[in-house]
Amino acid sequence: MSHEIQQREHEGIVILDFKGRITVGPEASALREKVAAVTAAGSKNIILNLLHVDYIDSTGLGALVMCATSQRKAGGALKLENLNRRNIELLVMTKLATVFDLFTDEQDAVNSFFPDRAIKQFDILSFVEQMKKEG
Repeated sequence: MSHEIQQREHEGIVILDFKGRITVGPEASALREKVAAVTAAGSKNIILNLLHVDYIDSTGLGALVMCATSQRKAGGALKLENLNRRNIELLVMTKLATVFDLFTDEQDAVNSFFPDRAIKQFDILSFVEQMKKEG
């Protein structure tokens, strides 16, 4: 499946808009390579916008974890925004929701890099409670 990664900046924070699937093959490799290139260019704080990602497989999860780890080692962070329900469930089930900072609003994700700003993170507990109610 085709994929696309667009890069933009918001208040000095790099935002990568990923479109397509993050799966084994060129998609996961492209994500890792793009994050490495952005970091090499001097940007340590990255937001990955997953609004147009409908599917992430185990290799894609591995790529996300590798990217987050490399950002931490570089002294920065990788934060995720706009995940769909299926991808949030995947992160919750694999316990990776605790590894990432998740956001539903881009401004909150950007604000999270500035300690003096108020933010609203994704409420995982409420999401899990809702999943339980729905069965």
